[in-house]
Amino acid sequence: MPRWKLRFKPSQIPELMRRYPDDDSKVLEIGRRSRTAGCYRYDDFLEVCRWKTARSQSRCRRNTAAEVSEITSVALSASEERLRIGVLRCLVGVEWPTASVLLHLAHRDPYPIWDVRSLWSWGFDNVPHYTFELWWDYVDKCRRLAGDQGVDMRTVDRALWQYSKEHQGTLT
Repeated sequence: MPRWKLRFKPSQIPELMRRYPDDDSKVLEIGRRSRTAGCYRYDDFLEVCRWKTARSQSRCRRNTAAEVSEITSVALSASEERLRIGVLRCLVGVEWPTASVLLHLAHRDPYPIWDVRSLWSWGFDNVPHYTFELWWDYVDKCRRLAGDQGVDMRTVDRALWQYSKEHQGTLT
């Protein structure tokens, strides 16, 4: 299994990000609002989950507003990394990729979005088994890339996604 070989030159990040087609302003605003509140509201949680993958909507709706509020509050305030990502996976319909989006949008620390597109851009031809150790290695690699290139995590995420979209067209 290849490990962390970026398929494009880091200097390509700004151009890849500019070609990113999605208007993500609505979820970015939800993230700001949730960061300020210290948790996600139920409707905002559903909107972010829909943005990540519409397939999870029926499962995500099975969470109560109280569960969403309390669990996301724990994730956004926890000092332990394993707890931050892990507690989000207690929500019905939330696995590693959606949990990473919830952190990416609302946590004060920079978190990348973790999914098949971003992993492919990092050199993974096949989706590996998701583990905390792999997740934390991914976070570290993306934070270093962002720091080295002087860009924010949203820019890195858009570039990783866009490169995969352009060069590995079989993903949906």
